[in-house]
Amino acid sequence: MEKKKIGFELLIFEDETELSQNDQKLLQDAAEARENAYAPYSKFKVGAAVLLENGEVVIGNNQENASYPSGLCAERVAIFHAGAKYPGVAIKTIAVSASSSNHEVDIPAAPCGNCRQSIMEYEQKQNTPISLLLRSEKGPIYKCSSMADILPLAFNSSFLGDS
Repeated sequence: MEKKKIGFELLIFEDETELSQNDQKLLQDAAEARENAYAPYSKFKVGAAVLLENGEVVIGNNQENASYPSGLCAERVAIFHAGAKYPGVAIKTIAVSASSSNHEVDIPAAPCGNCRQSIMEYEQKQNTPISLLLRSEKGPIYKCSSMADILPLAFNSSFLGDS
């Protein structure tokens, strides 16, 4: 038997003044997108802003549905929109901002499993890391240098064999 430990480095910033101007702007874009989320059921609003290699920023927010599985998270709305509008343009960074009208969210909310897998597909396809900026309404800001950091042992196309 072999035992391995899998881990990653997480940068934690006390506030946005410690970030680059570009990261500050991307988090602001995500927070603005969050305000337009459609979350009448969970009351948990999420906004995402995707910075592309060409400098464009594409936003998304969660879109809920009374038939819960039919809704879509902010991160997937944003990356799918980016993929549709700018096919072949690499994603550099995704900023995510979350809040709740039911309680104070004071730690960053990380992407759900479905979003992690979807973002990982883009990271593998473009063969370059996608960094993540995560923030709630207040509190620290988390930064990860790659989606692979928070989704170790990811499923990918190599499992599907030759096609």
